[in-house]
Amino acid sequence: MSLEELAEKGREGDRNALDLLMESIRHRLYNLSLRMLWHPEDAEDATQEILIRIFTHLGTFRGDSSFLTWAYRVASNHLLTTRKRRMELLDLTFDSFEEDLDRGLIDAPLSIEPEVEKSLLAEEVKIGCTHGMLLCLDRNHRLAYILGEILELTGEEAASALDISAEAFRKRLSRARQSITDFMKRKCGIINPNNPCRCARRVRYATETGRVDSGKLLFASPALWRQSVRREVGRLEELQDAAALLRSHPDYIAPERLRGLLRKFL
Repeated sequence: MSLEELAEKGREGDRNALDLLMESIRHRLYNLSLRMLWHPEDAEDATQEILIRIFTHLGTFRGDSSFLTWAYRVASNHLLTTRKRRMELLDLTFDSFEEDLDRGLIDAPLSIEPEVEKSLLAEEVKIGCTHGMLLCLDRNHRLAYILGEILELTGEEAASALDISAEAFRKRLSRARQSITDFMKRKCGIINPNNPCRCARRVRYATETGRVDSGKLLFASPALWRQSVRREVGRLEELQDAAALLRSHPDYIAPERLRGLLRKFL
């Protein structure tokens, strides 16, 4: 059944339809929340709050857009108005982030074996860093960039999700895209090989300052770090395109405990 059909049955009290509906959208909403808020625990909390809001307001879905677009609209409203989470409290700007990148480049490697561990730590730094760049945007521009460039919603879908005109979305996305691209061309060694910043050179600083815990990685998963994935990521990096690099992150899986909490709520 389509999401719209599941939503209709859910409104009629079909618990199985509600469960299927939750399974169909929870990972998408978690991916959106994680890119907005940076930290997985904050993303999990936000996703739970969004899903509860969706299921308690199913009766307001009238079919004017697809159900997924409507769900993104509920999520967007929540993410734009929710309290600041731990990483947002840092009030990052592109200038302050640039200064931090300049301080954190260390050539001396960590003594870690096997080699895959070093690759995982570099990947952890890369994903954390690119998520950090998003935090340099204000919430409105960050959300527009995530919906339009990373999740690749159409302009019409993203504008509907944000409840703004298509023209307003295009302008917002354009400003966000320009800010991200300019920064990465100026600082990121993946996008511009002439830049000194490299993920591997940031690993030692990140671990010594506690930003990366080698025993508890937040983003880089050994299960996802297969050769085929590494090869595809490398291909995207070679494009030297900011949006392609951000899209090269793995699709994040919402924690299983989130499903249990929502099923209990339903």
